[in-house]
Amino acid sequence: MKRVLITGTSSGIGLGLAKRYLDLGWEVIACGRSEQKLRATLAHPGERLIFRVFDVGNRQQVLAGMKELPSLDLVILNAGICEYVDLEDTFDSELMERVFRTNVIGIGYCIEAALPLIKRGGQLAFVSSAASALPFSRAEAYGASKAALDYIARSLSIDLTPRGISVSLIRPGFVETPLTKKNDFPMPGIISCEKACVLIAEGIKKRKSEITFPTPFWFGIRILSMLPKTIWHNIAIKLRKKQIDAEDKN
Repeated sequence: MKRVLITGTSSGIGLGLAKRYLDLGWEVIACGRSEQKLRATLAHPGERLIFRVFDVGNRQQVLAGMKELPSLDLVILNAGICEYVDLEDTFDSELMERVFRTNVIGIGYCIEAALPLIKRGGQLAFVSSAASALPFSRAEAYGASKAALDYIARSLSIDLTPRGISVSLIRPGFVETPLTKKNDFPMPGIISCEKACVLIAEGIKKRKSEITFPTPFWFGIRILSMLPKTIWHNIAIKLRKKQIDAEDKN
């Protein structure tokens, strides 16, 4: 029996992945901040489900939560938050700190705790975002945190591959989750959480270094990223102005 540890399993992609790996016959170590919420959303018969409770932004909780776990075939670091910057009178540096505490610093805590547990031949996967590919309006904190995560994953791949551990960087487009339900802007190419989890699990099984989806969305992103920066800059400004005008009318 293979064993996977997944962070952020209370909802969204983390919850979907936990269910999928349970269905595939894996033992799942489901991590979240609330055991009550984990048990409410992830009830599963049998003894292949273990709960570990900690806040990824708290180093001591992370180290304690992963202490004395058995060896792992796969670790998926999925926990993250999304907050958008609204530039009214000032830049909200506390918002940026919250986002980086979870999406970047917390990842470091999880790597520290989980890496010694991963078997030789095992895998480490990071759930990032398409937001790291281009500069988007109001994404100064979220997009920057995911860009930092991309760099961490790619650097770790260089260091861990010789040790027999492969690294996958997962960069979804828009996925139907509780996080994206809060978005107040169009989300082109949005797919269901179930479909996203199938694509992620398939990519991990193939040991892909980078897992991106949906394909049409990423095709457009790649084209935009290869164009001169001023082109996307001007497009993004026009889109932001339209959004501001719409907000003013409401």
